Amino acid sequence: MATVADQFIQVLRQAGVRRIYGVVGDSLNPIVDAVRRTGGDIEWVHVRNEEAGAFAAAAEAQTTGRLAVCAGSCGPGNTHLIQGLYDAHRSGAPVLALASQIPSTQIGSGYFQETHPERLFTECSHYCELINGPGQMPRILRTAIQHAVGLGGVAVLALSGDVASQDAENPTGEHDFLVRKGIVKPPADQVDQLAHALNRARKPMLFCGSGVQNAHSEVMQLAHKLLSPIGHALRGKEWIQYNNPFDVGMSGLLGYGACYEAMQEADLVLMLGTDFPYDPFLPGRHTIQVDDDPAKLGRRTPLTLAVHGDVGETLRLVMDKVEQKHDRSYLDEMLRRHTRALEGVVSAYTRDIEKHVPIHPEYVADVLDDLAADDAIFTVDTGMCNVWVARYITPNGRRRVMGSFVHGSMANALPHAIGAQYGAPGRQVVSVSGDGGLGMLLGELLTVRLHRIPVKIILFNNASLGMVRLEMMVDGLPSYETDHEAVDYAAIAQAAGIEAARVERPADVRDAMAAALAAPGPYLLDVVTDPNALSIPPHITPQQVKGFALAAGKTVLTGGVGKMLDLARSNLRNIPRP
Repeated sequence: MATVADQFIQVLRQAGVRRIYGVVGDSLNPIVDAVRRTGGDIEWVHVRNEEAGAFAAAAEAQTTGRLAVCAGSCGPGNTHLIQGLYDAHRSGAPVLALASQIPSTQIGSGYFQETHPERLFTECSHYCELINGPGQMPRILRTAIQHAVGLGGVAVLALSGDVASQDAENPTGEHDFLVRKGIVKPPADQVDQLAHALNRARKPMLFCGSGVQNAHSEVMQLAHKLLSPIGHALRGKEWIQYNNPFDVGMSGLLGYGACYEAMQEADLVLMLGTDFPYDPFLPGRHTIQVDDDPAKLGRRTPLTLAVHGDVGETLRLVMDKVEQKHDRSYLDEMLRRHTRALEGVVSAYTRDIEKHVPIHPEYVADVLDDLAADDAIFTVDTGMCNVWVARYITPNGRRRVMGSFVHGSMANALPHAIGAQYGAPGRQVVSVSGDGGLGMLLGELLTVRLHRIPVKIILFNNASLGMVRLEMMVDGLPSYETDHEAVDYAAIAQAAGIEAARVERPADVRDAMAAALAAPGPYLLDVVTDPNALSIPPHITPQQVKGFALAAGKTVLTGGVGKMLDLARSNLRNIPRP
């Protein structure tokens, strides 16, 4: 007779799940044993902290587009999941979390390790329920899976170990899970209004987010018709910046170039598939937004028109209604400003590259961009690593960049890399880690070693919390408790059985990077970088300027922008004129 645990695993197999990330033990034992008895159809990936398991599941889901699963035992085991689940949910990654529970007869008694997962995880999930008896299976599990996959995000099920051990009451049967969602088609009148607004605009500007993932050609076609500059949010970079002669950079706290200026001077800003959260960077007027999630329309800025539809489908429907523009003065001016803006800051990293010690982090990122595979997956820690990846990793339509871009959690890069590597075993996966992030979940080096996961860890080791330093400076405060004693992480990795090297001289970076990326197994490259290499946003307030003046001193405030300058010059030179 199959148990509830057996049935649970059978349903996961039907949903295409291939592994569960977690830490075994206690109330999870019936589930773990059911995994063992599958004979390898589903594997258990033992991590050192359940938080890392949730991050890994999030990255696997984003890499494959399929459901990924993590688990935590009762009490502290599943409460560790919460950071990674917030990240997965806010990133729209379809993840199912099993939050194991204390014995069902003890719930409500203040029992050892008692928590209430069905309450705890409601804010970071679309669906969160307790299975309190065999009769609820398999329907409730399938319902949870459909929420995660259908809505894009997290579903959580709480399950007591004693319930998992009971005999199943209902047959498992077969079930067809939704794996491909329909495309949202905008109402015809909204398409007509959009066309009318675009035709009236003299200086339209497109601002793109991750929602343009499958609409690159449509966005380019529209920009050609409108002669409009294109800016992007961080999550839109990988999908829109490549093969883009209209690029004016990125807006936001990590932004660069002329995106902010183009948006402020436009007489119409068309936001495409972006839920850009930093409203001070938005013009607050003459804005149209297109999104397939109606809840996101207008929640960041007032709109003159809200269009509910998939970006690609909307642009295909409106394209024939949009008239070809001929005045390119606004576009050319923004491209010139974009190029000048990049030229003004690129010297921060080009000056004394081969001599500057500690090493410029911009230089390390630039070399990584040169040497990494054309289809590499980069996972990036929150903080200054986000800046260097945003400014130096060149998208090409095949590379992926993942991070905790919405939740903003530290320590995500390495566990994200673990999940991404499982999701794409044939691709190069690079964890762009900061020493602050790596140190926080340092135990996941042991996970990498245990499972022989061939991730490449490029560590920007500045013995500092660089982004926190910057935040203090913006407020006019001297940095405090942001700098720490230097740590030789290469030695730690080697002690754990992972091949590693430490680089302190810039002349050694390229050869060391090439060796790291070519290694057949996991590798950690510990690069000692300059803690004073920081970067300011493309737009700061007078109060923030005052803060920098009070706190900056000799600190470098203008991180370079690498190949973005070459791209800008090429775009300015090569756009065909009518």
